Amino acid sequence: MAAVSQSTQDFVPIKEIRDGIVVLKDGSLRSVIMASSVNFALKSDDERTSILLQFQNFLNALDFSIQIFVQSRRLDIRPYLALLEQRKKEQVNDLMKIQTQEYVEFIKKFTDSTNIMTKNFFVIVPYSAAILNKKGKLDTLLKRKGNKETAVDRANTSFEENRTQLEQRMAIVEQGLVRSGIRIARLGTEEVTELFYKLFNPGETEKPVQMK
Repeated sequence: MAAVSQSTQDFVPIKEIRDGIVVLKDGSLRSVIMASSVNFALKSDDERTSILLQFQNFLNALDFSIQIFVQSRRLDIRPYLALLEQRKKEQVNDLMKIQTQEYVEFIKKFTDSTNIMTKNFFVIVPYSAAILNKKGKLDTLLKRKGNKETAVDRANTSFEENRTQLEQRMAIVEQGLVRSGIRIARLGTEEVTELFYKLFNPGETEKPVQMK
């Protein structure tokens, strides 16, 4: 029996990314919030207790599930080194050129011997619309929408309706995080696309940086 080849897209559950919202192949939606970290070492005991209680209250108040994703990646220092090399070329003082070169060598040796990691924190908010399983109810719903309505129109209407529900959930999550002292940023289409591209293509960070 011949093996059936499958493309990478067959294993990716994403249908499209629309207005910053991830639309999965099953029709459910996901929205992504980037969240800052909180350095407990710089907080007093009272501040720590307050933050924990606020975060606990936030989680207990949710009537839907969320996913907290921590992305750990080795810090790519190459763009910084490229910038230093460019600055060295622009120096007119020979002493400054030597000092800049020594600093570049120090950074290279330090990063080669030590894995410097960067962490990003994301909160994924889901929404899945109720699915009508009974054929009779589904037919009735379609008839109410009218025969002139196309499948594209129905899909757009469904997306906007589901998006409204997702936006309400997003507002709840964002409010809870802010009350816990966490800075947030909702990812747009470009940011979400880049996030998933790097997740599915981890080797891209190893590609050489072009020097100008």
